[in-house]
Amino acid sequence: MDAATPGLLTPDVLDRADIRAALAEHDFAAAFTLIKKWGGLSQNRIASACRLTPGKVSMIISGSQRVISFDVVCRIADGLRIPGSLLGLAPRPWEGEPNPAQHNQPDAAGDRPDADEIPWRPDATVDLATHLTRSDLVMDRRALTRALAGAAVTGAALLDSLEGWLVPAATVPGQRRPGRLGISEVEELETTAKAFRQWDHQYGGGLRRKAVLGQLADVSGALDDHQAPAVTDRLYRVMAQLAGTAATMAWGSGLHRRAQDYYRLALRAAHAGGDLVFGANVLAGMARQMLYRDRADDALQLIHLAQEGARDVIGPRARAMLHTREAWAYAAQGRIAGFQRATAKAAEDLAGADADGTEPYWIAHFDEAELAGVTGGATPRSRSR
Repeated sequence: MDAATPGLLTPDVLDRADIRAALAEHDFAAAFTLIKKWGGLSQNRIASACRLTPGKVSMIISGSQRVISFDVVCRIADGLRIPGSLLGLAPRPWEGEPNPAQHNQPDAAGDRPDADEIPWRPDATVDLATHLTRSDLVMDRRALTRALAGAAVTGAALLDSLEGWLVPAATVPGQRRPGRLGISEVEELETTAKAFRQWDHQYGGGLRRKAVLGQLADVSGALDDHQAPAVTDRLYRVMAQLAGTAATMAWGSGLHRRAQDYYRLALRAAHAGGDLVFGANVLAGMARQMLYRDRADDALQLIHLAQEGARDVIGPRARAMLHTREAWAYAAQGRIAGFQRATAKAAEDLAGADADGTEPYWIAHFDEAELAGVTGGATPRSRSR
């Protein structure tokens, strides 16, 4: 299917202001009603084209059911040949005639790499960010809670998907559109990401969640262009910060699986931007999530992954934080000696940390009181064999 293949709707139908307004608002009750009237399509024809049941289309038209799934929106766009721009989507694969020379390029439209491939490719990270933010921004809060409240991934399915953290990023040839962002614009984005993180710590996510996702979507769009290398690295670091904040906001809302999705995005973005210290912090957050879900073995593996990947660059304060997570995991396993050893290492590292501001701002909160609070509350317990 390409741009030369005729669609079910003629250009004059898609040019109607009322249809465009309904599509822009994702008001598919109105859009399907108008498409029936002006496009001459029956409910059965709409259902067949969009891979929906006639009953589902009937319920959408009556208003008793809303379209809240990103995948369904994409099926409607592709089935009815509605340009992505009318629905707030990226251009669909069938839009425009591709350059024949691009057919064998790895970043040609529709030929983007899988997110689980190793080594990780930065463009796959951008695609992951685009998918997550678009699907979340389409849904209202109650629909999001219903759809994404699944349990977090654990065990080998989780740990194997993170192995790319220890491997240098793949080179991506043939970037697409030229980008025009400068350092000053990136600095503004960095300030915004820092503010969102601080607000989350002070007040929780709440109404700010969509603002974070909107900013994350904008950064993803900027990274889909060919920016200067220095700008690209810093944009990936901004993406990592924003995705980390989105993860804690989702977790605070009870969306454990979605929190994990954003943690993974944050880890990949930190990896692409060369911010191994923040990547280690993301893994520590994932370990904390596992500890709250009584998955101490997974938590310990995540901490060791963080320690291995950032060993050569991490500062004493961040290293002490990782040791406290390690101690927490040992405590949950009932390993008293391991708990004591990790706690001692944390105290030693923290004693060697100075206050000269050489470590990232986001670890400044970790001090002796934090160490005592974490390790004091994580007393070892026996485990059944």
